[in-house]
Amino acid sequence: MIPVQRLNHAVLYVRDAERAAAFYQEAFGFEVVERIPGIAVFLRASGTDNHHDLGLFSVGAQAPGPERGRVGLYHLAWQVGSIQDLAAGRETLARLGALVGESDHGATKSLYGKDPDGNEFEVMWMVPRDQWGAHEHQAVTEPLDLDRELARWG
Repeated sequence: MIPVQRLNHAVLYVRDAERAAAFYQEAFGFEVVERIPGIAVFLRASGTDNHHDLGLFSVGAQAPGPERGRVGLYHLAWQVGSIQDLAAGRETLARLGALVGESDHGATKSLYGKDPDGNEFEVMWMVPRDQWGAHEHQAVTEPLDLDRELARWG
């Protein structure tokens, strides 16, 4: 058994690491830790303990995009600290044309987006653990009513 504590970082293949980095900087406020020109960009989220949270490696403009239903990564989930942060995230993703879905998973409230290469990601807020109730052992997917959640948790 490997005693994992948490996911430390993710690395994605993208067509153009600089273009993808610009998206993640605008969407999430990530800062560039290192650039390897023509090859990769490493980014860090504000307030993280990690050296980098996201690595982006260029594979070329002609590379095929991810396809639903194929083996591979489905999405990454970025956690925010408050329901207000999630609401602000909805506005940001909508402005960038990147918002592709919203879900209420009981224990979490989630938005889904896609980066310029079609890599899907989730932005989620976790309900306080003592409020999970039956959702402790359930994996539900319902429509997200963000206004209702803001009224309840905001």
